[in-house]
Amino acid sequence: MTDRPDVERCDTFPKVLLYNAGRRGDRPAVREKDYGIWQSWTWSAVADEVRALACGLAALGFKPGDMLVIVGDNRPQLYWAMVAAQALGGVPVPVYQDSVAAEIQYVVEHVGARFAVVEDQEQVDKLLEVKDRCPTLEHIIFKNPRGLRHYDQPFVHAYAEVQEQGRGFDADNPDFFDSAVARGKGADLAIILYTSGTTGRAKGVMLSFDNVIITARNGIELEGLTENEEVLAYLPMAWVGDNLFSFAQSYVGGFCVSCPESGDTVLTDLREIGVTYFFAPPRIFENILTQVMIRIEDAGWLKRRMFDYFMGHARRVGTRILDGKPVALTDRLLYGIGRWLVYEPLKNVLGFSRIRLAYTAGEAIGPDIFNFYRSLGMNVKQLYGSTEASIFITIQPDGQVKPDTVGVPAKEVEIRITDDGEVMFRSPGVFMGYFKNDEATRETKTGDGWVHTGDAGFFDADGHLKIIDRAKDVGKVKDNTMFAPKYLENKLKFFPYIKEAVTFGDGRDYVAAFVNIDLEAVGDWAERRNMAYSGYTDLAGQEPVYDLIQECVEKVNRDLAGEPRLAESQIKRFLILHKELDADDGELTRTRKVRRGVVAEKYGALIEALYSDTDHCPVEAEVTFEDGRTGVIKADIRIREARRVEGPAAAARQANAHDAP
Repeated sequence: MTDRPDVERCDTFPKVLLYNAGRRGDRPAVREKDYGIWQSWTWSAVADEVRALACGLAALGFKPGDMLVIVGDNRPQLYWAMVAAQALGGVPVPVYQDSVAAEIQYVVEHVGARFAVVEDQEQVDKLLEVKDRCPTLEHIIFKNPRGLRHYDQPFVHAYAEVQEQGRGFDADNPDFFDSAVARGKGADLAIILYTSGTTGRAKGVMLSFDNVIITARNGIELEGLTENEEVLAYLPMAWVGDNLFSFAQSYVGGFCVSCPESGDTVLTDLREIGVTYFFAPPRIFENILTQVMIRIEDAGWLKRRMFDYFMGHARRVGTRILDGKPVALTDRLLYGIGRWLVYEPLKNVLGFSRIRLAYTAGEAIGPDIFNFYRSLGMNVKQLYGSTEASIFITIQPDGQVKPDTVGVPAKEVEIRITDDGEVMFRSPGVFMGYFKNDEATRETKTGDGWVHTGDAGFFDADGHLKIIDRAKDVGKVKDNTMFAPKYLENKLKFFPYIKEAVTFGDGRDYVAAFVNIDLEAVGDWAERRNMAYSGYTDLAGQEPVYDLIQECVEKVNRDLAGEPRLAESQIKRFLILHKELDADDGELTRTRKVRRGVVAEKYGALIEALYSDTDHCPVEAEVTFEDGRTGVIKADIRIREARRVEGPAAAARQANAHDAP
């Protein structure tokens, strides 16, 4: 744990960094894997690197109040750039690394950034493409020089050269850096993080040092985190979760964060590092489990039988053992054998052997998936949060973990449910406001600090919060049945064969759905059945694949039949889209949230076909390839009818009709 009270006087990240350099200077602060080799920097070394960069930025003219746009993968140098800007009284503004040039342009223009620090040639090229439309942008600094040797623009600088210039500036002005750091205050603006923009332009969320540092400290104290934790930073730097888990808590707790070599090496790097503290959105846990099940399907019959037997036992007693609940001695002994033969070897393969705490959030995680990991003995918990909260709103307490709730209010967080069912919160993490958008700030944040989440939810009998859907998205089918699209979509995505889903039903006669198959999972399923296919579009249109997805849809309907509030919103008709929904095509945000308005407009003909008596619909759609080229995909999409199960409301109506005289 961090020392008190000294560390509490460190109310900005530059101050926390200098504190760590003095108290734990020889301990590793950050690692990066490069060309297969891990390189480490101690807290003292990080302080020196940040000091050199901050002084280099100052030499280039960076001033208090300046904005520093940061674009790239998780790299130590980009995290250092955040602290360097903060040390000078500036504000870092991370941008999603897969953003197209126009999206980066919007952020640069919106904040009026004069400086940008980026990872490599790809990001430099994006900025050069839009620089003429970004009059404030004066300097572009790159970390990786590969491919940039012949770029001779005077405003394009190598990161190492800026640091070298900074060391000279520091030698000439030895008190400059320490004085600049000392001027910072906890109430100052620390960072601007842009929301995903599901309904329009992304909004810049302004968070103060107090917002982030107090929230980070509260999370550390609640979970008992120490300076010995190991964390892998692999999620986008522009996302508030990475900012809290990989940056803020690392600084406040003093533990080491490792940056993977690339997105493709994350699982390998997890094994090598042996992380103890881990965050992943549900889709990551789902993808990992999908890969596990694919490998098990390909294993010999003995391994499959052993896996199925012991995992069956783990599902029965594993979560009870993890939660410290009573379990029969024979079951404990059998679980111990399973741990030796199956659970620990599997966790080791996944890189999860040392995990003490893991979080998931962002979307609902399937109960089967959630319980799979917990049954292995992994303390995976759900939390509910937002950028406007500096993450934490609720957390599941140890021993009180339920698959269908998101826990109880986090430390120093107040929650209330409005009369129309919307969740509101108040906490030390409540954002300062939206940058240059006072109207949106007033709509979201009340004068006394309560924040509208836009989510509909309620507390269950145990005081745990349950989120149903976005409040604005909750509607009604024509028979007045509640329609909660996100809830239905999440239930569909619980299946490994379904990657994405979009449901429709508000004001309609029944509920219908678009489905995106998971190409890897369905492809493996098809190959084991000797099915030939040429790509996503071909595979998605095949009859056996429709049969597979229909089984999933009808399983969802059976589950819904047992939920009185939603039993009558079962899915009647569905289709499998001929292409994957893609952020580059505007159909998803960069955090993979569906842009419903875009999808409804783009695929209006398909939606109308779902609500007609036709069993197919021809369609063509423009797609954007990875190299920026565009093309058109044409298909004749089948539409299937799914069996619906009689719910309690329908049963009651039938009984009343039968009993009527």
